[in-house]
Amino acid sequence: MRLVDIRDTPLDVAEVVDALGDAGAGGLTLFIGQVRDHDSGQGVRALDYTAHPTALDRLTEVCHRVAREHDVRGVAAVHRVGALHVGDLAVVVATTAAHRGDAFAASRALIDELKAEVPIWKHQVFEDGTEEWVGTP
Repeated sequence: MRLVDIRDTPLDVAEVVDALGDAGAGGLTLFIGQVRDHDSGQGVRALDYTAHPTALDRLTEVCHRVAREHDVRGVAAVHRVGALHVGDLAVVVATTAAHRGDAFAASRALIDELKAEVPIWKHQVFEDGTEEWVGTP
């Protein structure tokens, strides 16, 4: 693992890529999740991410597991919390591996497991005033 964090400040893709610098890596796969202007057919007016106090520990566990289960050279994951705007980066995950297939598989597993297991919840307010919590137990 090279970089794992949860922050209330804007995310920097270059920081994630730089953290994974490795002359032995033939592939670096990067996933960037950004805030879109709609969800479930409704326009999004506001969005806020909240993390449980254990979220960073859980994210670290997910990163370690992905590193163990895939033939990777490096793993990085950073998630943002707080109020975000349309276009803001919400999550950046990346992996490096000797070969692209391993990097793709590991990055896919990393974002899928992060979304399924890390207690970070999204609160959306839609243009019509209705609200929705996503990812809560």
